[in-house]
Amino acid sequence: MVRGISYQGVFRRAFIDSFRKLDPRLQYRNPVMFVVEIGTLVTLIMSLDPRVFGGPADSGARGYDVLVTVILIVTLLFANFAEALAEGRGRAQAESLRRTKAETVAHRIDESGAKLGDVPASRLHKGDLVRVDAGELIPADGEIVRGVASIDESAITGESAPVIREAGGDFSSVTGGTRVLSDWIEMRVEQEPGKSFLDRMIALVEGAERQKSPNELALTVLLAALTLIFLLVIDTLPPMAGYLHASLSVATLIALLVCLIPTTIGALLSAIGIAGMDRVIRFNIIAKSGKAVEAAGDVDTLILDKTGTITLGNRMADAFQPMPGVAYEDMVHAALLASEHDETPEGKSIVVLAEREGQHVAAGELDGASPIVFSAETRRSGVLLASGREIAKGAVDVIRRAAEKSGSPIPPELDAVTEQIARSGGTPLGVVEDGKVLGVIHLKDIIKSGMQDRFAALRRMGIHTVMVTGDNPLTAATIAREAGVDDFIAEAKPEDKMRRIREEQADGRLVAMTGDGTNDAPALAQADVGLAMNSGTSAAKEAGNMVDLDSDPTKLIEVVSIGKQLLITRGAITTFSIANDVAKYFAIIPAMFVTAVPALQALNVMHLTSPQSAILSALIFNALIIPALIPLALRGVRYRPMGATEMLRRNILIYGLGGVVLPFVGIKLIDLALTALGLARI
Repeated sequence: MVRGISYQGVFRRAFIDSFRKLDPRLQYRNPVMFVVEIGTLVTLIMSLDPRVFGGPADSGARGYDVLVTVILIVTLLFANFAEALAEGRGRAQAESLRRTKAETVAHRIDESGAKLGDVPASRLHKGDLVRVDAGELIPADGEIVRGVASIDESAITGESAPVIREAGGDFSSVTGGTRVLSDWIEMRVEQEPGKSFLDRMIALVEGAERQKSPNELALTVLLAALTLIFLLVIDTLPPMAGYLHASLSVATLIALLVCLIPTTIGALLSAIGIAGMDRVIRFNIIAKSGKAVEAAGDVDTLILDKTGTITLGNRMADAFQPMPGVAYEDMVHAALLASEHDETPEGKSIVVLAEREGQHVAAGELDGASPIVFSAETRRSGVLLASGREIAKGAVDVIRRAAEKSGSPIPPELDAVTEQIARSGGTPLGVVEDGKVLGVIHLKDIIKSGMQDRFAALRRMGIHTVMVTGDNPLTAATIAREAGVDDFIAEAKPEDKMRRIREEQADGRLVAMTGDGTNDAPALAQADVGLAMNSGTSAAKEAGNMVDLDSDPTKLIEVVSIGKQLLITRGAITTFSIANDVAKYFAIIPAMFVTAVPALQALNVMHLTSPQSAILSALIFNALIIPALIPLALRGVRYRPMGATEMLRRNILIYGLGGVVLPFVGIKLIDLALTALGLARI
């Protein structure tokens, strides 16, 4: 179960891992913190013997070197703790998932269904056929080939309600570790041992397969370049100090370098990326890579299916429209009788609306009646009464043919009513009795609550939304207008989705889409962000780079928000870190040289007690700001839909200005504390 994780012991494990990560073989992957570690090693050697690097042997200098070393070690530990804490949350989720994985006995069968014998689930191979009965765990990922069953997927999705899975269609995929509650299924194994969906989930949330995304790699290169620039800046200080007859120890230069390079974002960069994937997992979505999460944040076009995403998925009866010469009550009563045996949501809604209009089935009226069951070929359903009367409802073209076949006249108003309903975004359903057209039922797609607001928010993000539907263009246009989407594809076929995605990408846009069927797999693979439904086929789940365990197509909107939150968080903390460095530079340098150049006193706006105090205060502030920002890195900066220009202005105002002001306040307070403790003039 992905939700409800208990994080007991996560902090303790993160504390231990903070020391383990001091290993240079692990630290070198982060160039900023690797420079800090090298500097720490140098100051540690100087603490033991200052003469190694030509320093004085007096106890005062050694005490200063020891303080610098301790603060640098704490800085490294804080940075390691941030990453370890983010990884620890992933491990906690992985352990929760592992508890759902047990060694299961699999009942192997042949193509005819005959038993071949029982084997451990770990010995199953791709292509094996297995039978699973009520009460048993499904031993591996696969596709149902025969049978239908109610399945408990709460171990994977966290959702307590069971789901129905059956052979054929888009709901035939089953996941290892889930349990059959009723009936039975025969399934074909789709994954080799150790490569099941559950195994991959564990590896992903544990971070074992996490690689840096392109944006993260680019930022790492930028941080390395900034570190190199500040290293060159520090190299120019000793000659300057010699010219001014001022003394700068090696420990001071290292401390100054650590203060000026972007240690804050360098320390938190990995934690931000891990936490971004963690936030996706908390929405019950498994991202196959950090690249997929970041791509969601850069999405330009969002392609969504209408049914189940924008609308509730079930059309509901909205009105009855009888043909001229047909009494309203007679038409409504006929629709009621034709729907009494119809168990579909549409049929039930017709019964409810008819009863609301005052019509009811009389006692004995349906005695001896035979239901006419809907089929894809006939596209109609209804009832054959004991008296021989046949009442049916169905697609208007089917009803028209029934009237023509019986020789009944077709009301000229039928086409006008049908077109009017289609233009309003509804679906027309004709009602016929013994070949006579009685009227049309208006079925209406119900748009989900709040969809207009959500699409308006996406528009403010600069995201173009496209609705995909099999409806005719008139119906599609009306629903698109009511829902607030920017564009639509009517009477869509699988190849239409693929063509639209390629067109968008050819224009330089990133595209996201959802899907659950095998016919969606090519488009999911083509899209930059493909969100596959866990209830869908194995082909769809393999093709997408994200899998929604709740099988909720609207999650794609949340995924985009999470991706943008990840990018904004990284940008905000980067802005804060660089602004910090600039502020610390102008806070420290005047204090360091004010003795040699008294004119610099005008720039020493904080009036720090001594050069040593300036360095120590800045170094302590530099260390403390890392744990202070860990909650922000893990939680993420709150995202509000807005344009890129407004977002940049907000980042600069809050995190840029805050990054400039906060060091002045923090360093001064620490300087006062060091003075009070007698450590300002070591």
